[in-house]
Amino acid sequence: MAEEQSWHKVVDVITVFVLSITAVLTAWCGFESSKWGGEMSIAFSQASSSRIQAAAADGEARDARLYDLNIYAQWVLAEADGREELVSFIEERFSTEFRVAFDAWEAGDRAERGPMQMAEYVPPGTLEAQELSDRADAKFDEALENNQRGDNYSLLTVLFALVLFLTAMSQRDLTRRTRLALLSLAIVVAVVGIGLLLTFPIKI
Repeated sequence: MAEEQSWHKVVDVITVFVLSITAVLTAWCGFESSKWGGEMSIAFSQASSSRIQAAAADGEARDARLYDLNIYAQWVLAEADGREELVSFIEERFSTEFRVAFDAWEAGDRAERGPMQMAEYVPPGTLEAQELSDRADAKFDEALENNQRGDNYSLLTVLFALVLFLTAMSQRDLTRRTRLALLSLAIVVAVVGIGLLLTFPIKI
């Protein structure tokens, strides 16, 4: 009888310990899942903002190209007609970016089809659009990664819920072997869950 009571006491202590630890870990996983969900929303918002800014910068570059194309077309017509004064007048109205490309085109004996085909031609907004687009892609990938992290913590919550279930079932009026089997299984699942938890990133 004393042995039976001693056995029950040991099992009860282990059960309380497993239940307490698992309850804390379940709450922690819920907290981390919520935090990573918030990080996902922030990253998605930043990606969207960068997309909008990239579109604006791309629009600026497109307008600059259109202006340079129109002014270049007038320059071609004026040069074809031999109107030197008009050519000089138009050249004074070249944009800074187009002037760089134009000078490089001239220095290269006009080998390219036009100044706008030169690598030196970089309209304002072009680099900004590319940088913002790259940032949007990076933030989108970060959001997906954060979403996966939140899902991982949610899955762990389910795993720890299973531990709670098995531990609670081990307290039922069952045979000693069945109770030990349920409690042992709960402990094994808990250890696996803790092992996985230790590999997950933490967000405070």
